Amino acid sequence: MTPKYPSNLQYFSSGTAEELQTLRKVVHPVQLNQGARCMTLEELSSATRNFSNVNLIGHGMFGEVYKGLLQDGTIVAIKKRHSPPSHEFIHEVNYLSSIRHRNLVNLLGYCQENGMQMLVYEYVPNGSVSTHLHGSSHAPGVKLEFKQRLSIAHGAAKGLNHLHSLTPPTVHMNFKTANVLVDEDLIPKVADAGIRALLDRLGGVGPSSRTSYDPFLDPSFGVFLVELLSGKRALSDQNIIRWVQNFQQSSDISAIADNRMASAYTSEGMREFLRLTSWCVNPTSEHRPSMNLVEAEINRIREQEMRMTTIMPESTPTVTLGSQLFTTSG
Repeated sequence: MTPKYPSNLQYFSSGTAEELQTLRKVVHPVQLNQGARCMTLEELSSATRNFSNVNLIGHGMFGEVYKGLLQDGTIVAIKKRHSPPSHEFIHEVNYLSSIRHRNLVNLLGYCQENGMQMLVYEYVPNGSVSTHLHGSSHAPGVKLEFKQRLSIAHGAAKGLNHLHSLTPPTVHMNFKTANVLVDEDLIPKVADAGIRALLDRLGGVGPSSRTSYDPFLDPSFGVFLVELLSGKRALSDQNIIRWVQNFQQSSDISAIADNRMASAYTSEGMREFLRLTSWCVNPTSEHRPSMNLVEAEINRIREQEMRMTTIMPESTPTVTLGSQLFTTSG
């Protein structure tokens, strides 16, 4: 049963000592089952220079996002929103913090004080896939080779497949290129997993919402693949689905492939990726593949492409093999 809070306890600065102690027992449990650490407002305020605009790096579904530096030197991303304290928030943090995977942005901590709820995540330093493809107000998009795009797609599929394999399954519900971050090595990490469901439950939808969402309900991963393939921003799921289907039988692959890739791919690999993409955006959910199958297929295409192509970056110097040093002129 969810405890009832005294009406004057929305902010910790008010209330009697007895009321405050009651609230602390609810919103500051001694220990979560796994993962996330209970952090104080003072700690997170210090980490963000009192939530300075200089540290503000974005706005998301949960609220404002700040870059912070903890006292132990850990760089984090702090999501903050105004909300009264909630036992359900602690329950959801407990669940989300138990989810760990190399291709997911992991939840490290939380805070619930002074009428605010905060989630503390690992910081991923190299921006989102959306920023790399489309640029931002600060910088243009960057050139990503086809093999790099395949690796990003494979890692994102692995992260989602892990979520779908949980019992009960966890479905992202807001998957898009802006919610896939990449580190310095372009290893993708899916962000905001479980956030929409958390907000639904905090809004009174109830615990059953975690299991009421079908992983096949929308073609969001297919739309993600279309953006990776074409470099075009997905303004509408339906428009981009029709666009892919129109090009599926085209003999001119270059008409759909991002021209920043030039010809640094095999036609076979590109066609197979286009076929998979078209499968993933099928209008009928029953005809779309499982994430487990998608992960395996992307990996197969990626490994095949790696075997068939060798692309050296322009800045990479030519290396003379040892055997070439001893060749004699004829």
